[in-house]
Amino acid sequence: MKIEEGQIVNGTVTGIKPYGAFISIENGPVGLAFIEDLSVVRIKSPKERVKIGQKIKCKVKNINEETGKINLSYKDCLGTWEENAEKFSEGMTVKGIVRDTEKNKNGVFIELTPNLVGMTEYTEDLKYGQTVDVCIKKILPEKKKIKLTLV
Repeated sequence: MKIEEGQIVNGTVTGIKPYGAFISIENGPVGLAFIEDLSVVRIKSPKERVKIGQKIKCKVKNINEETGKINLSYKDCLGTWEENAEKFSEGMTVKGIVRDTEKNKNGVFIELTPNLVGMTEYTEDLKYGQTVDVCIKKILPEKKKIKLTLV
């Protein structure tokens, strides 16, 4: 099977390291999706996004012609911001996962779907990875931002 940059491929997660996930491309070689290519939101471990044996679609980011190494992106196959935001509307209450605190503690990033993040007010007692209920206060498509309130 000829693999080209930009191509969407099917694969199976065969290994996980702190820096990314190895994916065996269907009828092809093994590629690597670095941790930053697994999720739009910062995650601490690839295990938060994929599991060994999981079948996934990935986009071929690049192929090193000299080494034959293939870099893959899982997050590029999880839908655009707009596609993911369409699933939500203002006033909805949903579950999210606490992902990161804004540098100046102005807010906390909450993952609503694997490729969509919103921000809520900073609260000391929120912990990374915790599941919380949030209300969607405002969806700002022009800024690709979602404002949330803790419930």
